[in-house]
Amino acid sequence: MKPAAEGMSATLEIATDEAHTASAAGNPGVHVVATTALILFLEEAAHRAIAGLYEEGEGSLGTRVEVDHVGACLAGTQVAATARVLAVEGRKVTFAVEARAGDKLLMTGRHERVVVELARFLKRQGLV
Repeated sequence: MKPAAEGMSATLEIATDEAHTASAAGNPGVHVVATTALILFLEEAAHRAIAGLYEEGEGSLGTRVEVDHVGACLAGTQVAATARVLAVEGRKVTFAVEARAGDKLLMTGRHERVVVELARFLKRQGLV
């Protein structure tokens, strides 16, 4: 991985739909964007923040998620998920993350990712 710098960030804009709801995740009748969907959006934003630093054959894996789900929005709402690099320790990168629907805060917290050589990781895990 090329050197990452504190403050690097990315924002992912998502037009949510019914597939992103708690109802679709197994909580029938709850048509708000699910916690799991918001976490997925935050992970993708973190990946995008550092993806330009990967060497050939590398990728990153989420290793820790610490979030507070503080607001709700309905399916069909535009959500912005942002990840900003807080710290870099070798291959471990820690991000401040948040998801918003306009000015409304939906989720806030921290996320850690580790940059790995994908082929080596998969072999070590017995997945190839």
